[in-house]
Amino acid sequence: MRKEKILNFMFLGKPAFVLSAVLIVVSIGALVTQGLKLGLDFTGGAQVEVSFDKTADLEPIREMLAEQGLQNPIAVYFGSDNDVLIRTQGAMEDGALTEVRQRLAELNPEAEVELQRPNQEDSDYVQILMITGLDITTVRQAGLLSADYYGRVDYRAVDQGVQVLLEKTLDAGYTDYLLAQLAQVNDSGVTLVRSEFVGPQVGNELRDDGGIGLLVALLMVMVYVAVRFQYKFSVGAVLSQIHDVIIVMGFFALFQIDFDLTVLAAVLAVVGYSINDTIVVYDRIRENFPKLRRADTVEVINVSLTQVYERTLITSLTTLMVLTMLYIFGGAMIQGFALALIIGVTVGTYSSIYVAANLLLTMKLTREDLLPPEREEAEVDQMP
Repeated sequence: MRKEKILNFMFLGKPAFVLSAVLIVVSIGALVTQGLKLGLDFTGGAQVEVSFDKTADLEPIREMLAEQGLQNPIAVYFGSDNDVLIRTQGAMEDGALTEVRQRLAELNPEAEVELQRPNQEDSDYVQILMITGLDITTVRQAGLLSADYYGRVDYRAVDQGVQVLLEKTLDAGYTDYLLAQLAQVNDSGVTLVRSEFVGPQVGNELRDDGGIGLLVALLMVMVYVAVRFQYKFSVGAVLSQIHDVIIVMGFFALFQIDFDLTVLAAVLAVVGYSINDTIVVYDRIRENFPKLRRADTVEVINVSLTQVYERTLITSLTTLMVLTMLYIFGGAMIQGFALALIIGVTVGTYSSIYVAANLLLTMKLTREDLLPPEREEAEVDQMP
């Protein structure tokens, strides 16, 4: 390769370090101050799949859900245009409790409500609402919960206040109420396909297992590169992967985009994609050190990057084209996954050139670091 064709990548080495430092500081700041907006997979919550008799119009459905008392509800197509998946953080009963509290506040701002379990004497009921701050006549006339959705509803005055005894749980009753609202909004019949609840404990386990999986992936990368190359390459590779992961997660924290299992899977994929680019760069650097005996480390790295940058850019651009199409046309369920990969591939391409290679200069990589260890004198004497 002629000298004039060699691109001076390391000319931008220091500005690239400054840019990386700024991105890392902003990302860590967002993670510390705002935190990740964890999705249903990690926080626990409810999801309901419904099927309409005709094509579902998501916009009015989403507007209706936003007016309910559910926590961060979302509605997306699930399979066909007639099937809709509704997800909310927390339980469905949160919507019922929100409506009850709003109605009680209109009657008496100091009124309070809490859930109680029925005792053996109330075996005909599955849930009890304890209301304080109002008398039984006012509570009965308020019509807080309709028998159409909650089954038999009875009232009982006790020393603490008024008990509202329910034949159906708030969760089941509010689900039926929500189905009626969905049928009205979409002007079609609606059928409940399934209703599930992910408990917070399961969400915590998924979060912890995901974090452990990420750490194990980085550890395995470090071990592989140390064996395949040399420890300075290993440190550089892992630090560049950490750089990519922090920036991706910081982006989601900064803009408060839902972080769920699909996004975590994308982050792990980013680690694999980025290390692939980094290994290509490192392998070429290692090959060029013996070939370019008169060149210093900066020149060797520039030559190596010049030889591989076209391959790296073409691979990244074609990948980004596919990911962009997934983000635009893949639907809401896969948008977070595609977005995380778009950011990760972009940052990973940059880091394989300006972070991984730059770190080798920072650690003062020399030709001697890549030479095989000298044999002991005893071993040399024993040779024939």
